[in-house]
Amino acid sequence: MLLFFGIIVLSYLLEDVAITTAALLSGSGSIPVSLALLAVFIGIASGDLMLFLLGRYARRWEGLRRKLLRHHAMHWIQHKLESRPFLNIFLLRYTPGLRTIGFTLCGYLSVRPVIFCSAVFVATALWTAVIFTLFYHLSQLSMFQNSPLKWLLLPVVFVLFFFVNRRSSNQRKSSCIAGSPNQQECAE
Repeated sequence: MLLFFGIIVLSYLLEDVAITTAALLSGSGSIPVSLALLAVFIGIASGDLMLFLLGRYARRWEGLRRKLLRHHAMHWIQHKLESRPFLNIFLLRYTPGLRTIGFTLCGYLSVRPVIFCSAVFVATALWTAVIFTLFYHLSQLSMFQNSPLKWLLLPVVFVLFFFVNRRSSNQRKSSCIAGSPNQQECAE
């Protein structure tokens, strides 16, 4: 049960590492697959819901509201959320660097909670299932089965996701600076 709650807490800090850790733990028999998946899902979905609620709270807290409204992606995300909320909330789950501001803006802009929760739950279930399955099966390979090498996957995954997120974030920012056709959407 301690592993279950540990995975939930880890998912608040590093979602992808939490998924990988849960898959490796269940692959080694430390926690049942169903409990590991449930812990990851609860952690990620409740974290996203907390961001949504933080956005709702930002309407009353001037400091947070000012920080939120000055974010460089705010107008772009607002436009996307008004046009197709379910699809765009779903896509925010997979867009590095926009998830936190996007989900917080969902709350601030009063996106219907039913739409927000359904998009987050579907996207989280898909993301978790794909990443979990990949690392679970990796942990079942004979070269990792009884080897401490399988635990080296955690730092490798952490570094990989860190650089992928950093690179995509830098590319998005540089396209705003370099004069993209949507320069007005990039403005603060």
